[in-house]
Amino acid sequence: MSEETFDQTAAVALLNEILETELAGVVRYTHYALMVFGHNRIPITSWLRGEANTCLAHANAAGELVTHLGEHPSLKIGALLETHKHGINDILLESLEAEREGLALYRKLFALTRDRSVLLEDYARQMISEEEQHIGEVVKMLRKPGEVMQASSAA
Repeated sequence: MSEETFDQTAAVALLNEILETELAGVVRYTHYALMVFGHNRIPITSWLRGEANTCLAHANAAGELVTHLGEHPSLKIGALLETHKHGINDILLESLEAEREGLALYRKLFALTRDRSVLLEDYARQMISEEEQHIGEVVKMLRKPGEVMQASSAA
């Protein structure tokens, strides 16, 4: 590991942006869960509420790192878009976009701290892995039953 230091101000700004983005995810997934109707409501709302809980855990982890670095966690929340589209595919496509935006933030943090902070690099690496898994699950849900190839609308 390099003795080189990292830009702590930039890292805290990214962590706060991650915190805000994940808190927006809590609201978004909770809203989605409330708007699901039909025969598959129970398993879909269960998954959506699980994603809201995951976002909250991610927000807490980012906030803990901000305070670990001696700074103040943001009280803001990321952007929320109400499209008024509540079909399952619409929800999944919006979720996919949000997950990809979150992944981009974790990749920025990784690039900033790579070989400079084991703590932040490992955190970013773990979050990248989790976000990639979330994206993979959403892509699978967007596929038609029996379809093995990635859905073109999810690419």
